[in-house]
Amino acid sequence: MAFAPPLKPPASHRREPKFQLSRNLFSTQSLPGNYPKPSRLVVFSKRLRGFEEAMRVKREREVRTTTNPKRPPPLRRGRVSPCLPVPDHIPRPPYVGSSELPDLASQYQIHDSEGIVHMRASCQLAARVLNYAGTLVRPSVTTKEIDEAVHQMIIDSGAYPSPLGYGGFPKSVCTSVNECMCHGIPDSRQLQDGDIINIDVTVYLNGYHGDTSRTFLCGNVDNDLKRLVKVTEECLAKGIAVCRDGANFKKIGKKISAYAEKYNYGVVERFVGHGVGKVFHSEPIIYHHRNDYPGKMVEGLTFTIEPILTMGSIECETWDDNWTAVTVDGSPAAQFEHTILITRTGAEILTTC
Repeated sequence: MAFAPPLKPPASHRREPKFQLSRNLFSTQSLPGNYPKPSRLVVFSKRLRGFEEAMRVKREREVRTTTNPKRPPPLRRGRVSPCLPVPDHIPRPPYVGSSELPDLASQYQIHDSEGIVHMRASCQLAARVLNYAGTLVRPSVTTKEIDEAVHQMIIDSGAYPSPLGYGGFPKSVCTSVNECMCHGIPDSRQLQDGDIINIDVTVYLNGYHGDTSRTFLCGNVDNDLKRLVKVTEECLAKGIAVCRDGANFKKIGKKISAYAEKYNYGVVERFVGHGVGKVFHSEPIIYHHRNDYPGKMVEGLTFTIEPILTMGSIECETWDDNWTAVTVDGSPAAQFEHTILITRTGAEILTTC
């Protein structure tokens, strides 16, 4: 949740230190010899002490506004507009047209050279769309407007926006603001100065899904929120760094948890990474917290890593739209995501451009 430090009072209401000096404080008659009058020294000393006191008060005020920030009102749902149309010539994923949430596919998605070419293409498009969406983030812009722009760019590229119609999801992108962990539905709410927003883009191009997300800063964001966003992105990098052919999946969660704990952040357990390719969601499940999930990575496998970190509780509650997941205590959350390809020596991040 964004913090709003109190505004400084106008100059007409500020209290300046006042100094009153007695002319009889010192008497030159009581000093032997021809010593200079000490009144100038006394005035300088009092003014210096007054300045130091003013600076001390200022520092205390800054500490108070940093450690006890105000929270904006809780996230409220805006108006959700109808689904946007997709031209008939653009191929749809098989789940489109059904309101049922597809089961997690049990097979690993391991690609040959041709499949890797298609995965690179879909993931690079997703990355370009996400970069463009990020340029739209500013105060007063609605998440509906972001969804419309993303939708248009995707269909103009001959691709299908994967979230649209997935289990009945009504929009082409997920927009998760402040305490929303994930799966936020774009609506008429305007972004506010100090918000953070995760934008989650998935495209379906030539029969393959590319999936990525990033948390963006809106306007003047509090330093504590900036750190949450920065550490979450670093956690994603830490998780990717342990990936290679033959590595255990559980190493990802161990690495992410260890790094998040250094900053006293929670790692959400409910939402996981997943295999991705011709199927939107498949095995393996990628836990971002410490776990004993079995299995090893194999060359040619593609999956997502997408940790969510919170500044408070890792538990969530879901709105009655059956999608929007928010932290139970209203604390802010941040998320980053990449689709990666396992290679013999490491991992290739596919969602870059």
